[in-house]
Amino acid sequence: MKERWKEYFKEKNAGVKFVITLVVLVLCLYSLSRFIVFVETRQGAVLDDPVFHWFKAVDLNIVIFALIYGSLIGGLINLVINSPKGLVIALQTYAAMVIVRMAMMYVVPLDPPAGTIDLQDPLVFVVGTGTKVTKDLFFSGHTATLFMIFLVTEKKWLKNVFLLNTILVGVFVILQKVHYSADVMVAPFVSYGAYRLVGFLNREKR
Repeated sequence: MKERWKEYFKEKNAGVKFVITLVVLVLCLYSLSRFIVFVETRQGAVLDDPVFHWFKAVDLNIVIFALIYGSLIGGLINLVINSPKGLVIALQTYAAMVIVRMAMMYVVPLDPPAGTIDLQDPLVFVVGTGTKVTKDLFFSGHTATLFMIFLVTEKKWLKNVFLLNTILVGVFVILQKVHYSADVMVAPFVSYGAYRLVGFLNREKR
């Protein structure tokens, strides 16, 4: 691991890029935490999601967060050990997704679906706003983040695990009626777009 990080920091501007990435990420996360407070004060639309007509909400909080945080911890450990450059790409992609997510929430104000069971994310509550969050909709940040981890991971078996977890979390947040089905379907496309944009911006000029 040490050798990989030494090799990474030998690349031109790698240290500067790493520090800037961390600073931008922290600013984006801080902005998101403040923006969500604003979003919670707005009245939004309640969509008539045809998928929800078929079932009542099921409480899957424990399973959802086991998959989410298991994937996050596993993905970060893998990147830290095996791919410093991949870690930087992941952090930049996540920052880009945060910016897009704030823009989309601002343009499309939504209220939670009828019959929803709150997604009780302890990290968002403690580190983020300190209040219950229900209107951070369109799109599903958890689904997008797991798909991003799938994209940046190189090991095939890990990619398969992260892709499966992405699908499961997407299905489970719909079953819990935390997100509209459109939120979940849009998430991977936003994640992929942010990933491709970051890859383009990081291309080495010859």
